[in-house]
Amino acid sequence: MTILKENVNNKSISRIVLGTMIINMQKKEESFALLDAAYECGINAFDTGAVYSGGDSERCLGAWCVERNIRDRIFILDKGCHPNADRRRVTEFDLAADLYDALARLQTDFIDLYMLHRDDTSVPVEPIVEALNEHLAAGRIGSYGVSNWSLDRIKQATRYAEEHNLTPIAASSPNYGLAEQVENPWGPGCVSLSGPDHTADRSWYEKTRMPVFAYSSLGRGLFSGRLTRDNYKDVADGACQKAYCHEVNFQRLDRAMEMAQQKSVSVAQLALAFVLNSHMRTFALVGAATREEIEQCVAAQNIELSDDELNWLEEETT
Repeated sequence: MTILKENVNNKSISRIVLGTMIINMQKKEESFALLDAAYECGINAFDTGAVYSGGDSERCLGAWCVERNIRDRIFILDKGCHPNADRRRVTEFDLAADLYDALARLQTDFIDLYMLHRDDTSVPVEPIVEALNEHLAAGRIGSYGVSNWSLDRIKQATRYAEEHNLTPIAASSPNYGLAEQVENPWGPGCVSLSGPDHTADRSWYEKTRMPVFAYSSLGRGLFSGRLTRDNYKDVADGACQKAYCHEVNFQRLDRAMEMAQQKSVSVAQLALAFVLNSHMRTFALVGAATREEIEQCVAAQNIELSDDELNWLEEETT
């Protein structure tokens, strides 16, 4: 099964990235089977984070890499510096602590792409860029990026790096997909590129070609094919209901269902194709939970959408 790939850090990686939030060592056999299925289908990029299963997602992914002797053939996107109940945690100390813990849990000496999971706009970008460059120079990370950072903060960090001959941010991971993020799903600090309010931001990403690792690319299940206007209160989780279950997105779901039927594909495949056909340099993070779902995601790569079709799917109606 072929899969679209693109070079990142001189490594050819799949444009579909498997999110590993659901894997853990308590369900090792099931988790390993899911990772095996992804790899066998051509997915060699995996997204994890220190807060996923309290670090057990990292442990499980690392154990799989060791047991399969596969570390040099996969791309790990890991994230740290997520806020906790006490503080924001975007500091050089928290960065080092989370990174060293991640390396231990993943049983590796480097992480391909390490991202700050959130931002703290009260913290200057300069010391953070300096600290990330120190870890980069030491070989602990192959490149660094940010998740849920505004474009203004990314520009500030990039400008500082360029002025001081440092390596700049290599990638960004905001929300992006057919579903517009109407409200923040997990409270303040969630950044999205979806919808008409973010047209200028998307243009910047198109121009700069900075990779966009799009999270919640299917609107946390809104475009899974299982959710409708009638059942969403029973089917969707709280984050999906808060962020995406709004009329503007139900109208997009209506259009996606219509186009999916015309093209003889699933709604989920069409929504994923929307992300992959973007003019930005997109990688879609998917939360597939079975081999069948993984195979459907991979098959979505073959769906080509014209600019007219992309515009029709997300057009605003009243």
